[in-house]
Amino acid sequence: MEGGECGSLPEQPGHSQRGSVSSSGLRAQDVLIYLVGDSAVHLCFEGVSYVTVQELGRSVRETLHIPDSAQDAFAFWLCSPLLELQLKPKHQPYKLCRQWQDLLYRFTEASEEDISHDEPFLQYRRNVFFPRAKELQIEEEAVLRLLYEEAKDNVLGGRYPCDPEHWLRLGALSCALELEPGLDAAKASAAVREKKLSSFLPAHVAGGSGGLLSTLRGRGGRHSGLELQLLEEYAAVSHGAEDGSPQEPTHYLRKYLSTCHALPYYGCAFFAGEIDKPAQGILHRGGRKAVSVGISLEGVYIMDVKEKHILLGLRFSELSWDHSYPEGEGDSHILWLEFDGEEAGTPVNRLLKIYSKQAELMSGLIEFCVELRAIAEGIATGSDGDLGPPQAQAGAAGATGRPRGGQRGKLRRQSSVVCNRVHTLSTISYVDDGEVHFLTGTSPGIKGNLLWTVCATQNGT
Repeated sequence: MEGGECGSLPEQPGHSQRGSVSSSGLRAQDVLIYLVGDSAVHLCFEGVSYVTVQELGRSVRETLHIPDSAQDAFAFWLCSPLLELQLKPKHQPYKLCRQWQDLLYRFTEASEEDISHDEPFLQYRRNVFFPRAKELQIEEEAVLRLLYEEAKDNVLGGRYPCDPEHWLRLGALSCALELEPGLDAAKASAAVREKKLSSFLPAHVAGGSGGLLSTLRGRGGRHSGLELQLLEEYAAVSHGAEDGSPQEPTHYLRKYLSTCHALPYYGCAFFAGEIDKPAQGILHRGGRKAVSVGISLEGVYIMDVKEKHILLGLRFSELSWDHSYPEGEGDSHILWLEFDGEEAGTPVNRLLKIYSKQAELMSGLIEFCVELRAIAEGIATGSDGDLGPPQAQAGAAGATGRPRGGQRGKLRRQSSVVCNRVHTLSTISYVDDGEVHFLTGTSPGIKGNLLWTVCATQNGT
């Protein structure tokens, strides 16, 4: 994997209803670049099959009035409901579209029928390698608004799980941006009802749109309570400047983004996977749980797709990782995460298995993010960092286990959606005494040789 390419699989597969590049091949002249929110930029090119991402970027920035100083904030993604890939500047999107079915077979579990109907589209959105700290240095409203639209889409769709205080604050800031700051209670209430709560609050919080059936199920009262909380928060955040004049839109845009920065998985690329459920009952039956894996410059985050909360979040200094290929028919690609834990007061090493055909992409992205951080830290400390981007593209040979960092910090268990729930995970635990590795836990399908390979890296063997 090189910088500028990563992938993810959305939680809800479906069929794409839009295309970006005309199917007429070399004669095609029209290219649609979608923005988050379904608006699009229409461009015309000669020889569209040879147009690179770098060329598209210049045209899109000119159309959207994005200064060159902010060009690193965004990247081009080739997306469908089945797969998302961030492209590199040298990529030719038309040619990748022609290879789309091969990519789906390689990196998804989709059926032949779904793959045959899937159609990718080009999207211009946040670059996963753009540091958060640089976002709030941006002054142009057009750039901040693009970042805001994407962050809002991820909050409302549940990709960024939030605690109540966060989704209320974010919903209120959206009201100030999209309605008008400073509306009185009656006008604000009417405007929110016209746009519906789901325009401001996460779908799993806002639920349905109300109505008779919802009222009979007790949702009508809940909607009224949510609306009241949203309006109270809106009144609190939409005050004017100190001189009484209305705040500029950039004020609310920055407030929204800075609030999102409190979410550890903000700016992640997301992947679909499964983890083992803890064994339950007399027969110790487990099964698997669907998870979303977020990876960014900050770390790796495993989220429960159904419950909308973090199961495990680790900074790169707190983990080691490996990617294993299937050894036989019916086996899965696996991303292994190793981190410190404790059992009955004894320090142990824990291993978590993430089953996913995108494990190779995840491992490559982790490797590149670790190297980017090492380079950045080397520059900050004045050392001569000799690390460079890996030369293999995503899809080349996967990375081997690489322990990173020194002593890893302890993980916390709390009720917040952003805190770890290690106690809910089915992990493999072992004690390393310097010579022998003792397993103190089990996980379905564990292969002894592979486990030794991962564990032995701690001693460099």
